[in-house]
Amino acid sequence: MPARLLLVVLLACAAVLAPATAVAEPAARVPVPWTSPLGDPPEVTRPFAPPPSPYGPGHRGADLAGVPGGVVAAAGDGVVVFAGMVAGRPVVSVDHTGGLRTTYEPVDPAVAAGQAVSRGSPLGTLLAGHEGCPAAACLHWGLRRGEVYLDPLSLLRPPQVRLLPLG
Repeated sequence: MPARLLLVVLLACAAVLAPATAVAEPAARVPVPWTSPLGDPPEVTRPFAPPPSPYGPGHRGADLAGVPGGVVAAAGDGVVVFAGMVAGRPVVSVDHTGGLRTTYEPVDPAVAAGQAVSRGSPLGTLLAGHEGCPAAACLHWGLRRGEVYLDPLSLLRPPQVRLLPLG
């Protein structure tokens, strides 16, 4: 892209993103629409490790340390689409805008399918017994868009946009 065209594009983007009035103080930080299901900051015991292929081995979520009986909260606003047993483990799944779905397990659900939830509202309580958990209890927190698994911790780290100088 020619440098002049790039400069025009960057100036157009800056005009769109610029506030309507000048502010002498730094702008307030925009709140993140997501929260950790077990409180901030989460204690990660096992990070997300995407599989090399759709059916390959990997870790399709992040494990967070917790305490048995601790409250598991909704990471964001959404609708519960499942609350029940999967392969002998209790799971809660929530659909969010943008085609995102979060999952939480092992969680004794306090919600039912079809129920609207807001960020931070209780989904249920954490149960002990997550295999390989080095803490008293671990929550497996998953995220996907469609059939693609994503790192749920990315919800807590919004992307930063930076403009770089030309050249």
